[in-house]
Amino acid sequence: MVEFAVEDRRSTGHLAVPEQGRSAGVLVLHGWWGLTPFFKSVADRFAQAGFVAFAPDLYHGKTATTINEAQQLIGALDVNEAYQEIIAAVEHLHAHEAVCGDGLGVVGFSMGGSGALLLKEHIVAVITVYGSAQPEQIAAQAAFQGHFPEHDEFESVEVVQQVEEHIRALGREVTFYTYSGVQHWFFETDRPAYYDEAAATLVWQRMIEFLRNHLTEVVV
Repeated sequence: MVEFAVEDRRSTGHLAVPEQGRSAGVLVLHGWWGLTPFFKSVADRFAQAGFVAFAPDLYHGKTATTINEAQQLIGALDVNEAYQEIIAAVEHLHAHEAVCGDGLGVVGFSMGGSGALLLKEHIVAVITVYGSAQPEQIAAQAAFQGHFPEHDEFESVEVVQQVEEHIRALGREVTFYTYSGVQHWFFETDRPAYYDEAAATLVWQRMIEFLRNHLTEVVV
């Protein structure tokens, strides 16, 4: 774990650097479970794919294993402070000596997907995995990609469509995918009741292709 400054305090995150040492940067925003080993492994996979990946710990060491625990953690989260930490994490990654190019990518899962959609500075590629936001709050000069399950008790089809339509109305590139027969958390290997290998594999392939197409200075 590495430390980074957030206004007058410090926070931590998991940094993964590719074998070649330098490349484009990708911010990874964890879901409501916290910065679990799974989300750290996602950052590691991005590094293996050739990116410098940084995953800030928005719960400061706390993680959840059950839905009830996750609801308690997200309920106690100061949304404004969390957003400040995400902004600070963007600045930390953008300034990191291993990061090439001017623009960053961001990949967020559920709660983290909502945060990813709200970012603007330095962001040129946004990926949300089963996470949405208020459409009017989305304003990044970026390309967008979304991955959503067919059956989702947390994100309605109507809201997801509104988000996609808003982004398209802004004149941004946007592609949202829906995966048949799966539910929320289908990408997460540590949620065996929800994980779907075929859908998750396709999401990963699409994310990597998208990031390589939209981030400059990707060293592979």
